[in-house]
Amino acid sequence: MHAPIRMRRAALAVLSAGILVTAGCARVTAGGSQGTGAASQEVLLQPAASRGPDPFTRSTAEASGTAPAAPRTSAPGTATPGDVAPRTLPGSTPGLYGATRSVASCDAGQQIRLLAADPAREKAFARAAGVRRAGVPDFLRSLTSVVLRADTLVDGHGFRAGSATTFRSVLQAGTAVMVDEHGLPRVRCACGNPLSRPTGAADAGGGRGEKWKGYDPARIVVVAPAAKAVTGLVVVDADHDSWMVRPAGDEGARDRTPEVPPPYAPDTDITGPLPRVPPSKPKPSKKPKKSVAPTPSRSAPLPGDCLTPVVPTPPGEAVAATEEPSGAPAPTDCPTPSGMPSDGATDEPTDAPADPEEPPGLEPPMTDEPQTAIELPWREDEGEEGVFEPVGDSPQGLAAMR
Repeated sequence: MHAPIRMRRAALAVLSAGILVTAGCARVTAGGSQGTGAASQEVLLQPAASRGPDPFTRSTAEASGTAPAAPRTSAPGTATPGDVAPRTLPGSTPGLYGATRSVASCDAGQQIRLLAADPAREKAFARAAGVRRAGVPDFLRSLTSVVLRADTLVDGHGFRAGSATTFRSVLQAGTAVMVDEHGLPRVRCACGNPLSRPTGAADAGGGRGEKWKGYDPARIVVVAPAAKAVTGLVVVDADHDSWMVRPAGDEGARDRTPEVPPPYAPDTDITGPLPRVPPSKPKPSKKPKKSVAPTPSRSAPLPGDCLTPVVPTPPGEAVAATEEPSGAPAPTDCPTPSGMPSDGATDEPTDAPADPEEPPGLEPPMTDEPQTAIELPWREDEGEEGVFEPVGDSPQGLAAMR
């Protein structure tokens, strides 16, 4: 009697275990289908022109702003699902993106208007993009419209049943996107869906959907944020196969040629090894430094200098300012200017007339003998011997002269 009872208990245990396993698998499948974890989902392949599942808006990509994909310089790989680790490139890598000179790849203004027309979509878009709903217009205007030049793995966010969904996808090279100041793709313009960097294991070996020509899981890239915000992206000018700089937040109006091009050609395969880009160095100043020559001291004349003789200032006139000290002796080897007084004796007669105000006969003789008397003119009232006695400088002598 005990054997049938034991058999029934064993059967019940096996049945219970099967129910638990089935329930567990159902929970995992449900979680993956609802988009709660993009890492657990199958990778979706999205061609450049396809809107894909759950679009937020209609396409805002500009057909004239597309750019060709980067050329491939090696044979396609034979990767299998589970063994492919996409190559990670910083968002500031030159040549990671392309554009048509002076032409926007996406219409940010149209994207703003389409979202504003549906408050539920705008709210879901803001939540998926990580911004406030009121800040959606400014967020979109701050992005730079470019084109992918390599197949890129991203996490996409769609809109379904009034809320945002999440799925992992590979975007084909040539897809128009808008990137932020760190070079990260943030919006896919063909559907208006927000984009973010893949989280968790970034396996791109498998994929559902139609594979495009040249698709190779071994050549897929993941964009990492640049170490610091960039003021402009160095992209490939699709029309001229040359380098150009597109300023951050610009739609092509300020495109320009870079002053220092990257160390590799614009047609280099960016999915392969790239030369190291040296850090930019500050530009040297174009203004030459002015050398200040020492000012010689004016306290003493330099050898070989001939000073300008000082001319006495007539009485009643102001003394003119001069750089040379008054009465400075001139060097002995300097010639004496003509017409100026000299310290030496001269034999040449002077033609200067005597002062008419001085009476004749009052000039003292030029002798070495001391002066003892002055011969004064005769006075008619003193008689024939009208010679005055010598007088001195005393008051009595001065009175006698009067």
